[in-house]
Amino acid sequence: MNDPRPGALTPWQYVQNILFYLHVGLATLVIGLLGLPALRHGRAGANRIATRWIAYMVWAARVHLRLTCEIRGTPPTDDCIVAAKHQSFWDIMVIAHAVPRRAFIMKREVMRVPVMGWYAWKTGCIPIDRSRGRDAMAAISATINQRMSGEGLGQLIIYPEGTRTLPGQRKSYKQGVATIRAGTGLPVVPVAVNTGLFWPRGGWGIRPGRAVVEFLPVVGPDVPADGFMPRLQAEIETHSDRLMAEAGLALREPGDADDAARTDRYLSS
Repeated sequence: MNDPRPGALTPWQYVQNILFYLHVGLATLVIGLLGLPALRHGRAGANRIATRWIAYMVWAARVHLRLTCEIRGTPPTDDCIVAAKHQSFWDIMVIAHAVPRRAFIMKREVMRVPVMGWYAWKTGCIPIDRSRGRDAMAAISATINQRMSGEGLGQLIIYPEGTRTLPGQRKSYKQGVATIRAGTGLPVVPVAVNTGLFWPRGGWGIRPGRAVVEFLPVVGPDVPADGFMPRLQAEIETHSDRLMAEAGLALREPGDADDAARTDRYLSS
């Protein structure tokens, strides 16, 4: 399916949504359990199994949902922060599939879940205790610096908005990415997406088509701290708007009550 616009939600597409979730649920259990011996090989072994699982998810989406994703730009391979627009689970999968040593910041409670939590620890994900406030960000920066001086960090994927947003929706970016940048000196790779037009925020009613994830030029250390967040937000939002317009979503139309109304009108057309 090479159509850059989301396809129709036919009754058969809803059936395929159900089959997809049943398929990947079983595959996740099988791959996770069969891959447990690889955890003895540390991060390399866990990352190998994670790569296999992500690739399987992407393949299953193509088979069941007729959903693919075009990668634009150059995915990073060195230690960095990947700061991405977040519209759905699909952008998580695609970005993680595009980089070789992905890692995430996760709630500590999630990393205690059997099997899933074990892989998260081993692949280099970093736990966060949100009850600690500013101290939590300092602890994360310390962990990152420790890893950079040892086995390396990889590509730390962060969502500056802090949550999934509707296509076209605007939310203020949180300062966490700026704090980590200041504490580690890592370059930041912005990422624009239009994935929410194909895979909704709630994960139901996935449409066929070709989504786009675009890796943008690195924001290096030459950008001053006080100008970093405005620059990052402008880069991500401007390019995401362009990708959504390519897929047919008209943004900021006069008379729209809100972003949700505009998106709903587009997806129902």
